[in-house]
Amino acid sequence: MEHMFDEEAVIRVWVPPGWPAVVRPPGSQGWVRSATAFLLDCCPPDYRGYPVLLRHPVVLARFAREFASSQLVATQSNLAGARPDLSGWVETSTVDAAVAVLQAEEARMVRQVRAVSLVEQSLRDVRFTPKL
Repeated sequence: MEHMFDEEAVIRVWVPPGWPAVVRPPGSQGWVRSATAFLLDCCPPDYRGYPVLLRHPVVLARFAREFASSQLVATQSNLAGARPDLSGWVETSTVDAAVAVLQAEEARMVRQVRAVSLVEQSLRDVRFTPKL
């Protein structure tokens, strides 16, 4: 029996937990473009004006990883000092609300650092496989 190849068959690529929803799977049409857009969104706006970052997504990914990691460290530092620094200056409920904001930001930044790292690995040709 002859096997038929369906040229329109969908090729499924497994992406690990934490892969950003706005980035297409590696190897799919437009994936590098979507990865570049995501990485630019993770960087300071001025990074969009540097042609080398637009032409070389691996360079952009490294810059984005360093920037996101530094934001996480800054958020953690801010969180560590918020209560002692703000106590006596604003009401306790305000301090609690400020700490809650920083905790939410810390969680968001942890997810962002992971997402950027996964995209960077993929741009460097790391292939992800599910673990059983």
